Amino acid sequence: MSDKQLTVMRWWTTDSLGKKDGIICDGAVRSGKTYAMSHSFVMWSMTNFSYKDFAFCGKTISSLRRNVIEPLMLSLANDGFGIRDVKSRNYIEIRRGDFKNRYYLFGGKDEGSAALIQGMTLAGVMFDEVALMPRSFVEQAIARCSTDGSKLWFNCNPDNPYHWFKREWIDKAREKNLFYLRFTLDDNPSLSESIVNRYKTLFCGAFYDRFVLGRWSGTYGLVYPDFKSAITDKTVTECEKYVVSCDYGTVNPSSFGLWGKDEDGVWTRIKEYYYDSKAKGLQKTDEEHYRSLTALLGDITPECVIIDPSAASFIECVNRHGEFKTVRAKNDVISGIRQVSDAIKLGKIKIHSLCEDSIRESTLYRWDEKSGRDAPLKENDHAMDDIRYFVSTYLSAHTDDFFCMSLGRE
Repeated sequence: MSDKQLTVMRWWTTDSLGKKDGIICDGAVRSGKTYAMSHSFVMWSMTNFSYKDFAFCGKTISSLRRNVIEPLMLSLANDGFGIRDVKSRNYIEIRRGDFKNRYYLFGGKDEGSAALIQGMTLAGVMFDEVALMPRSFVEQAIARCSTDGSKLWFNCNPDNPYHWFKREWIDKAREKNLFYLRFTLDDNPSLSESIVNRYKTLFCGAFYDRFVLGRWSGTYGLVYPDFKSAITDKTVTECEKYVVSCDYGTVNPSSFGLWGKDEDGVWTRIKEYYYDSKAKGLQKTDEEHYRSLTALLGDITPECVIIDPSAASFIECVNRHGEFKTVRAKNDVISGIRQVSDAIKLGKIKIHSLCEDSIRESTLYRWDEKSGRDAPLKENDHAMDDIRYFVSTYLSAHTDDFFCMSLGRE
């Protein structure tokens, strides 16, 4: 373990740090902070308490189990701890000798989650990815820690510097008597040099500052500063697969992109359809847009047509014709933008130079710096949206394939 990981494991045992009311660890992705913190949380609680209740909190219970609880239970079992996992009631019991404690699992996905934890009395709580949780849930969980000697444990990846957790907890850590520690990729010695370098090349802009350097960085400037590197003049003739992505508008522009996968596995936006009713002075009907879609495809039959989920009438129009399979696009904007940035940086997508509206929008699509949160300006974003729909709905879903097999026991 690195020096910082060992510090997290032992901070509560020291004379100076042990007087703190809790710990905050933030920083780069894959920096080893969650592993060290979850183990330290259990060791602290099992050393100082018995027959008390504690809480592990994550964005959702499923993500909490996958990222924290399952690796933790495996490690604790190897160290001789007795563990009972009561999935029906979302808690685990941990026993070592005469000491036994119960750890409840909570998901803080929205404002209504605060009600789930009301009424409990806790001796400590650990928040995994606290920046993804609503403030009301976090503060309700903190209020439950009324047992003498209770402590608070927080970890997260950085977000916008105006985020409530940054301003109210990290910036006021000393005032709140909390120990604060920032992690970088170099603080996880289990990562090989090639993996560290891959992470350093994977992100760009604010996401590089946050996920690699571990800084609370604001979004500003162009959303896709590396977009120019994706532009190609290479002629794409025959592809093994085709997909269409659509951002549909009546008053706002409509943008459709035809994507083809070449023999190297790279997807190219071969050509596009872009119609701005304001510029043309005439709105098109769903049927007229559908005819434009068929003209864009010609003799090509796509694997699917991905459509803006809010375009219910256009989805119905395409389905009624029965020629193409429709898929409702995933519309998580920030996650989608990050996935597009990754795809551009890794060379997974290319934009043909004939797609002039996509290229034009990429030079104008900017972050909303005045909003104080991660959000692009809602302008010059129609081709940008349909590109995001393709990457987040189709490309990302087909790049992490795996298979399972079962074997009978003898």
